[in-house]
Amino acid sequence: MVRIDDLQVFVTTASAGSFSAAARLLDISPALASGAVQRLERSLGARLFVRSTRRLRLSDDGERYLAHARQALDALGNGEVALNEGRDEIAGTLRLSMPSDIGRNLLLPWLDAFQQAHPKVLLQLHISDQMADLVGQQLDASIRYGQLADSGLVSLALAPWNRRTVCASPDYVARHGRPEKLQDLAAHNCLRYVMGDQTYERWCFHLPSGGTTVQVTGNRVSDDADVVRRWGVAGLGIVYKSRLDVLDDVRSGRLIELFPGEQGQPAPLQLVCAHRTSLTPAIQALRAFLAERLELYWAVGV
Repeated sequence: MVRIDDLQVFVTTASAGSFSAAARLLDISPALASGAVQRLERSLGARLFVRSTRRLRLSDDGERYLAHARQALDALGNGEVALNEGRDEIAGTLRLSMPSDIGRNLLLPWLDAFQQAHPKVLLQLHISDQMADLVGQQLDASIRYGQLADSGLVSLALAPWNRRTVCASPDYVARHGRPEKLQDLAAHNCLRYVMGDQTYERWCFHLPSGGTTVQVTGNRVSDDADVVRRWGVAGLGIVYKSRLDVLDDVRSGRLIELFPGEQGQPAPLQLVCAHRTSLTPAIQALRAFLAERLELYWAVGV
């Protein structure tokens, strides 16, 4: 195996005319310079220099090899320059996963706008409510709700202030009445969400007096959060959703927040990467773009 450092010593020695002169240029000892060339000769199975007590000159093999060694070093240098330039460019394939509801209904058009602003970005989207495997699915990033458990993953905040809220359609409220307190939810048809083997039927709230949990039941359950929201809009029951998921429905009157003064469970939205080396310019630009859009959407509904 030819070592790059040995190639550099060989090329420098050929130009400088001696090991001592090459060593001064490379800031190493003459012994290290001589040893590097000897190691390169052993790797190649060829003698590159003709040595005598008074002078050092290239052998015939060394003359033939020198041009190729210089080309190899030039190619490596050009590759490093190109790599550094690419790191600063917002370009390349962006493999991204996101939840079904906010992904389809809010983020999708924003991603279109992001790609129009950065046309060298190629998007590969995975829309699912199941927890994405960043490494196994070879994803660059995942948009997720909830607190990130202790792990080696890197989290970038998108909407840290988001929370969950209880909603129902005006039609459902007209037919079944509006629950007056959180405990009344147990007597209503609550539309539940399931992830894997866990059904989310214990709805948690953060109140001034402390945390409280209500056990709910209902006649519908789905592993697709968008489906649960659509059931709620259709008047089929009460939903407990991320406020970002239902904000447009609330503003348009399709859903009513039943306990607007109560604090639902925190549901921070974040961009998650497998490790810090995944924080490319494209990922960082996407995070800034989405965080700004989310803040404006929360404040004024754009």
